[in-house]
Amino acid sequence: MKPWMIVLIVIAVVLVAAIIALYFLGKRAQKKQQEQQEMLEANKQTVSMLVIDKKRMKLRESGLPQLVLDQTPKLMRGSRLPIIKAKVGPQIMSLICDEKIFNSVPVKKEVKAVVSGIYVLSVKGLHGRQAEAVPAKKKSRFRRALEAAQEKAGAKPLK
Repeated sequence: MKPWMIVLIVIAVVLVAAIIALYFLGKRAQKKQQEQQEMLEANKQTVSMLVIDKKRMKLRESGLPQLVLDQTPKLMRGSRLPIIKAKVGPQIMSLICDEKIFNSVPVKKEVKAVVSGIYVLSVKGLHGRQAEAVPAKKKSRFRRALEAAQEKAGAKPLK
C-alpha cells in the first residue's frame, strides 16, 4: 500500500471514532437536559413581581447568592446571563431569566411570573396589556451600507 492511502485510512478511522464519541456525548447531554427540565417543571410556582431592571451580565456581577456562584461550572462563570432584578414581596431579588422570554419581559411593570427557584420560566403582564414588544434587531454595518447603495441605485431594498 502507498503511504498516502495509509494516511487516508487513519484519518477516516479517527473521523468515525470522533463522530461516534460525539453521538454518545450528545445523547448523555440531552438526557441530562431532559432531567433538569423535568425538575424545573416540578418545582415551578407562580408569583407576582415588579420587574425593576433587566440586563445581560456576568455571573459574578449579577448579585446572585454565593452558593449559586459556587455551584456553577467554571466555564459558565465568565459568560453573560440574562438577569432580572425584581421586587418579589418585600424583598428585591436577582433572578436568572430564560433566554427565550428575556426580550419580552417588561421593565418597571408588575407581572405574574412562573419561577422555579431563581430561574424565571415565563412572564405574563398583570395590569393592562403588555405594550412592550420585542425590539427590532440592530442592523450591521454591511446591511446599512447595502441598503444605502440600493437606495441610491433606486433598487428595491432587501428585507
